[in-house]
Amino acid sequence: MGLAHDLDRLGVLDRGQVDVQLGGDPVAAVLGGDQRNLGVDLEVAPVALRPPTGDVSLGRVERLAHPRNPSQVCSLAAMGRSAALIAFAIGALLAGCGGSEDPSRPAPAPTEFPSARGKTIGEVLRTPGAARSRLVIAPAAQAFDVGPNRYPFGVFTTGGEQVDDADVALYFANSATGKVQGPLPAAVSSLETKPAYRAAASGDAKTVYVVPRVDFDRRGPWLAVAMLKGPSGLEASRVPSPVVGLDPRVPSVGERPPRVHTPTAADVGGDLAKIDTRQPPDQMHSVDFADVLGREPAVLIFATPALCQSRVCGPVVDVAQQVADEFEGEADFIHMEVYNDNDPSQGIRPQLRAFGLRTEPWTFLIGADGRVRDRIEGAYGVFELEKAMRSILPG
Repeated sequence: MGLAHDLDRLGVLDRGQVDVQLGGDPVAAVLGGDQRNLGVDLEVAPVALRPPTGDVSLGRVERLAHPRNPSQVCSLAAMGRSAALIAFAIGALLAGCGGSEDPSRPAPAPTEFPSARGKTIGEVLRTPGAARSRLVIAPAAQAFDVGPNRYPFGVFTTGGEQVDDADVALYFANSATGKVQGPLPAAVSSLETKPAYRAAASGDAKTVYVVPRVDFDRRGPWLAVAMLKGPSGLEASRVPSPVVGLDPRVPSVGERPPRVHTPTAADVGGDLAKIDTRQPPDQMHSVDFADVLGREPAVLIFATPALCQSRVCGPVVDVAQQVADEFEGEADFIHMEVYNDNDPSQGIRPQLRAFGLRTEPWTFLIGADGRVRDRIEGAYGVFELEKAMRSILPG
């Protein structure tokens, strides 16, 4: 019958749907919260950007309503129409320190949430005793591959307040009758750095919710449900559908990324403001990515701290700079800005196009063999990046 039939069986089409185009066949993606009908092309990706000021849309968070047309969605595909970029919608939580200690809040135990054994995704959603949650689950990534994936998201009230202390588990299924994966509890990862690494205007984002591993075994749209531990018991919420394989051009783990040139401090005569919107500029511009690819371990960060409308571009660069100093001499860290001449009206830089990126920030960890060993879309904390460094360093 198809996914639209699956959604109808789940009882979600009366709450809103997104008509998208995938391989020429119309499908419907599940939406969370109180949503309205709209049409969205998959070229404008469904990712929450920032804490809602009212409605939560797929591409942009504004007053808990979806954009009326694709031109309102923030994505790299819509650069000519908007200066905004898809990134992450996250809450505020801990004021942790950097270094090797993890200031994040660990995930609750899976046993604290309903088992999905023998259940459909619809039955999980309708768990007896679970109230309908009024919290909004805002997915914070769009590029998912077949296999294991990191799944980040934010949690907000319908009034737009960031929720920083929710206990949440997610459930996924590839159809209304397919086997359910879950519960998958989420940790709350801190974005804080040591004071010396905080830029003048890094934004107020402090955390991101992360399910470290979701295994998608096929391409296409999946169904998703969230279960939360509310003050009066369990609460259930629908979650926008992830679409696996939506961005096949983005280099995956194990692949060789394109050899692109990245501007260095020497290229601009030391005037880092020409190639870095952070204030003050970071120090990740000493080498050209094309020169080190396949020779040395490298961390390539695509982000624009001053021009990104989400709240995480600045914190991501702050985190990367702190970790870069910790691993000085062991790996090359390279920060690549997003817009030509740091001007949104000039379009995105060719380096992002070469990587097939339609969202930012992105971070790629590349081994000395020239292959991607890890990649992170959106926000992460110091501890998460430190841990990811193990994928490209010996020992």
